[in-house]
Amino acid sequence: MLTLDKVPLSTLTDLATEHGVCSRPILNKVTDAENAGAERIVAVACGHTLASFCPACADKNRRLRMHQCREGWHLEKEPLTPQLMAQAFAAAHRGSVHARPPWWLHHPSLFAPIAMRAVLRRVVLSMITLHALTRREPETPRRTKRRVRSTRRRPDVPKLPKMDASQSTVGRAFRANGRVYRPSMFLTLTLRSYGPVHNIPKGRPCGCGKHHRIDDPVLGTPLDPANYDYRRAALDALHFAKLVDRFWQNFRRCAGYKAQYFATVEPQKRLAPHLHAAVRGTIPRKIVEQIAAATYHQLWWPQMETPSYVGDRLPLWEQVLETDDGKDQLVWRLIDPDTGQLLPTWEEAVDQVGENPAHLLQLGTVDYQGIWGGNTEGVDRTVGYLTKYLNKSTAQTYADEDGQLHPDQEKHLVRLHQEVRWLPCSPSCANWIRYGVQPKNAIGKEIPGQCESKAHDREHLGIGGRRVLVSRQWTGKTLKHHRADRAEVVRQTLAAAGVEMDDQHQFGNRQTTADGKPRFTWTPVRRDWDEDIPTLKEVLAYSINTRIRWRTEYKRAKTRAGPSPGTDSATQRAATAA
Repeated sequence: MLTLDKVPLSTLTDLATEHGVCSRPILNKVTDAENAGAERIVAVACGHTLASFCPACADKNRRLRMHQCREGWHLEKEPLTPQLMAQAFAAAHRGSVHARPPWWLHHPSLFAPIAMRAVLRRVVLSMITLHALTRREPETPRRTKRRVRSTRRRPDVPKLPKMDASQSTVGRAFRANGRVYRPSMFLTLTLRSYGPVHNIPKGRPCGCGKHHRIDDPVLGTPLDPANYDYRRAALDALHFAKLVDRFWQNFRRCAGYKAQYFATVEPQKRLAPHLHAAVRGTIPRKIVEQIAAATYHQLWWPQMETPSYVGDRLPLWEQVLETDDGKDQLVWRLIDPDTGQLLPTWEEAVDQVGENPAHLLQLGTVDYQGIWGGNTEGVDRTVGYLTKYLNKSTAQTYADEDGQLHPDQEKHLVRLHQEVRWLPCSPSCANWIRYGVQPKNAIGKEIPGQCESKAHDREHLGIGGRRVLVSRQWTGKTLKHHRADRAEVVRQTLAAAGVEMDDQHQFGNRQTTADGKPRFTWTPVRRDWDEDIPTLKEVLAYSINTRIRWRTEYKRAKTRAGPSPGTDSATQRAATAA
């Protein structure tokens, strides 16, 4: 008889991945206060978004994002969001008190679900009244010198087109042949060229004179690495998020309506970031191209061309007594190792910036596709393409199935990472020390090349922010709500077949004791301290058996219920795929 001890851990890990079970579960000890302090071990999925770390959790996160994208792309009615509820409450009760609404009124995430509207109206009104009775006059803010810079657009970029604005978030509808069409857009935005790379042009060979295959590993690598602008490529990657924000600002100004989007940031073969975006509604292709051409972002930072300190010759940290607002205090300052002079702080260095920005970011090409919501196959295919690489890091763009890199790929990646590692990513980045500038809000421990931002890592190559960008009124829901929608579809299917779904929140904080305290207490498991802890093999085996049982019950329930009319919804398709 084969026992669990004789089964290799790699076999169980592969089996867990096949059945969608987390291969790196996090163990927690749950203590029940009502059952004489009884303890049990509960495994929680790690929730990692990279397939190289946990394939099951990464795929689950990707499917959840697909569901979120699909649900909000072709809405026909305005989504009801918590933000709109907060604005409605503020407008309804602002005239009842002679005070500004408290700060929490502008944070709608604190509000309860929509079903609690009647209760919320009374609670909000009473709390605003209480705030008016107990409020204190705010202290006079400290006046600081405000840095003013001209907002005039650059003369070398085209002007933005002008259109009448609307507060609607739903795109226009068109009627033809007795049917209503509500198309949307799928946009792809890229950055400028940094030099010719190996590619597959139509009807002619590559710049190297060869006809490459689609799986040729040299695709995306520079033809002439010596003349490839790695520095500009690194700066564009580090600040790509700022350029994307500027594009959406310009897009909403010129679209004529309050456009909503679901976008993902992914690396190209040349390792430069580009943006895929599903946009609700349509505007003419010419307008989109004009917006992209007129979008730019300027970095008004100190110079980053030539480092002032390289190698082991670095400025020294020293505490200096300074007077601020009549008070003496010790602050950390950088001192030149040769002259002993203080280096300029971030504020002082920015005040010395001239009329030219340190770096200018602009978009390259724009790809525009119209997507009709009635074409279910086309929508699903585009959503799959949009979220295709969410479970991979930037550095994994080149890796094959075995994780091996071609020599040209390795050289290109290493050269780009060298620039990304040493260029500043923010005003508080430690790399400013190399350029003779003290980082903002320094604490005296900053070392060049050791910035805490993940944008400098080899895995990210400048893309240090979020990979998924979703506008607030895309669906009016958070990921938690979308996850609950998927679970509700499964629960209803099981209930229709007479099967009771396991309670996933049986140890949650909603259950309390008689004195109002949480019934269950969660503490992380420490294998070096705790005893009687199950092994990873035992946890994986139990989780795999549970997942097989759930899936079997769900398939039987669907077979009993049979196909029901009008159930081809995005939620049910996503739940079935999961």
